[in-house]
Amino acid sequence: MKAIEKIREALDGRGDDGEPVFSFEFFTPRKKADVNALLDLIGRLVVHGPAFCDLTWRTGSLATDDVTLDMVGKMQNAVGVETMMHLTCTNMPVQRIDRALDRIKSDGIRNVLALRGDPPTGQLKFVPVPDGYGSGLDLVKHIKDKYGDYFGITVAGYPEGHPDVIGSNGVASDEDYQNELAYLKRKVDAGADLIITQLFFDTDIFLKFVNDCRQVGITCPIVPGIMPIGTYKGFARMTSICRTKIPAEVSAALEPIKDNDEAVRNYGIHLGTEMCKKILASGIKTLHIYTFNKEASAVAVLMNLGLIGEAKVSRSLPRRHPAKVLPVEEDQHPNSNTTEAKKKF
Repeated sequence: MKAIEKIREALDGRGDDGEPVFSFEFFTPRKKADVNALLDLIGRLVVHGPAFCDLTWRTGSLATDDVTLDMVGKMQNAVGVETMMHLTCTNMPVQRIDRALDRIKSDGIRNVLALRGDPPTGQLKFVPVPDGYGSGLDLVKHIKDKYGDYFGITVAGYPEGHPDVIGSNGVASDEDYQNELAYLKRKVDAGADLIITQLFFDTDIFLKFVNDCRQVGITCPIVPGIMPIGTYKGFARMTSICRTKIPAEVSAALEPIKDNDEAVRNYGIHLGTEMCKKILASGIKTLHIYTFNKEASAVAVLMNLGLIGEAKVSRSLPRRHPAKVLPVEEDQHPNSNTTEAKKKF
């Protein structure tokens, strides 16, 4: 089932006063030997009833592709959760893109998050490979042209502007921001039916972004990407890579506790909870949690919101009989790049 269909079905059935819909994101393990541990973690989170779970694409060799492809196949058919796979243009000629799409189609997966991806390791600017694509828009068009309506296509949204257009002053110019909105609309017009945003810590910026999208004619759901802060080091790394604005009150709260991992984690849960409360109070009923393959903070935020708990475990696993038996292959030690640190055009 497409993620957009699950979201609409859930929201239509719950009404304006119903509970929100949430989803989880994970990143692909570097080694196939780590797949089962992540599947166990996903299984523990899936009992809480997410609308879907998505998995990032790890750029590398064909063997690296297969780690992601095997993983999403197990998520869909063994764990039994609606699964969305990220797919990027980085080092991906069309033949390799179609190899990935054909594989997940054969596994019954109907959701793709189409991204440009990061420049290859050692390159400052993105340059498409021969017979490849140079933008998320081109990838959306290709998926739609070749696979019709089979896949639900999700794209990335950038409440603060894409990192490539954020200036030295930490903000995108008005012109660049408007160009970003126009480009996002082109991706939706080309076939995307769902938007998930880059992480942010200023909810007012996100709410303004949603309103700005509506003003330019984007009508599909816009799902906020929420990253509960787990460690100060991880927070500093991600906000630097993504060029995320850090509100003064967040910096002030973190500075005296930055060397205390437990205190940082507890603050991250508190901040994530308060951000989600403000978003939900605005009338937005969807939340996407960046787990970074950890469960404690994601569960804590959702419990604080009253969205999960022992009484709200909706089902036992697996939800469906596996369509395929997908064995864990021997660890091939793929030549991987870093995980997808930020979404791209």
